[in-house]
Amino acid sequence: MGEVLDLAERAWQGELARQHTHPGQALVGFEELDPEIGFMSAFSNVGVIRTEEGLVFLDTSSLFHAKALHTSIRAWTDKRVHTAVYTHGHVDHVFGLAAFEEEARDQGHPPTRVIAHEACPARFERYRMTNGYNGIVNQRQFGFPEPVFPRKFRFPDHMVGLGETIHVGGTEIRLFHDKGETDDHLWIFLPAQKVLYTGDLFIWAAPNCGNPQKVQRYPREWAMALRKMADLGATTLLPGHGPVILGADRVRLALSETAELLETILEQTLTLMNQGACLDEVLHNVVMPEALLARPYLRPVYDDPRFIVRNLWRLYGGWYDGNPANLLPAPASDLAKTLSELAGGPENLLARAEREAENERLDLACHLIELATQAEPENIRLHEARARIYRSRTKAEISLMSQGVFRAAARDSEKKIPKRKP
Repeated sequence: MGEVLDLAERAWQGELARQHTHPGQALVGFEELDPEIGFMSAFSNVGVIRTEEGLVFLDTSSLFHAKALHTSIRAWTDKRVHTAVYTHGHVDHVFGLAAFEEEARDQGHPPTRVIAHEACPARFERYRMTNGYNGIVNQRQFGFPEPVFPRKFRFPDHMVGLGETIHVGGTEIRLFHDKGETDDHLWIFLPAQKVLYTGDLFIWAAPNCGNPQKVQRYPREWAMALRKMADLGATTLLPGHGPVILGADRVRLALSETAELLETILEQTLTLMNQGACLDEVLHNVVMPEALLARPYLRPVYDDPRFIVRNLWRLYGGWYDGNPANLLPAPASDLAKTLSELAGGPENLLARAEREAENERLDLACHLIELATQAEPENIRLHEARARIYRSRTKAEISLMSQGVFRAAARDSEKKIPKRKP
């Protein structure tokens, strides 16, 4: 057993912390699972099928790990990359082909055939239109020193609709489409080998299904896809992120419980919506399934499952939250100034924010310090307190998404604080 499979067993036993989900801490390494199947572990994984006609990549990983992918694959085989399947168009899955395509041109091989869902090109076009926004999101989410997002994409050569079966070098590869983290998601099953490649429909964390800075996700369809996968009898699961899962019983359990997590949040949210509850009531009355979230493959270390409730509201109910004052609201700074005056000034808001923080009500503390700094945005003392409160909030949260937003808020205030002379 190599390092990749050793990590897989340790992950299943619950012995890992963040290594398998955090982009800066993922194991980067390749392992042969059998003579026909290889697995590249990285922040975004790659499944590799070795056939008589050449290699088939299931995803291609990110720009950050493209060099490691090329080096690892070429240490395993010199076969050309015949086909690459994008499970979806997220940038961490579609930027590992360049070195292989350059190599093919130099050696006179036919170009790699890239397959994706028919909605993938529209995603790439949207990324071009929102390049600046997505760069800012990445900076905030991952703590990059500056905005980072690509402008050029390798578009697919062949598009898939509801599904398709392809054959490469005698290997049968079944492609399925289901909405989930994206509207252009494909997942792959190799019936002869009983190998399932899930893409981001399984990531060794609570599903990234509520991400507050990204476009619509689809919890119901996601759960349905997981149920389909669980019924296939796969003995090997290759995820989009995180370690391999080996054994039919383990594969079925992991997929079924991930579906169950999404289903219970979906059912509770729709019940409350159908009873006429407003968004605030829904957010604070949906009960998270703590037993499921304690599973090593469902820990809320990347996205926060509470965000799924907001995504469901947006999907089924629109953006109106049920509070009529929020329909055509006053500018936030005007409201903050008014409430600050009523409170006797921003210093009173600050004092109460610090008291709530000491009492471990960081949620209330954040509201209060936001009002204070919006009322007096140039007040250095307020920004010092805001930075402290959001640093505390960052430490208190588990999910990378929450941590990224709160850490960015702290940094924004820290930039406004003059540096003290030594």
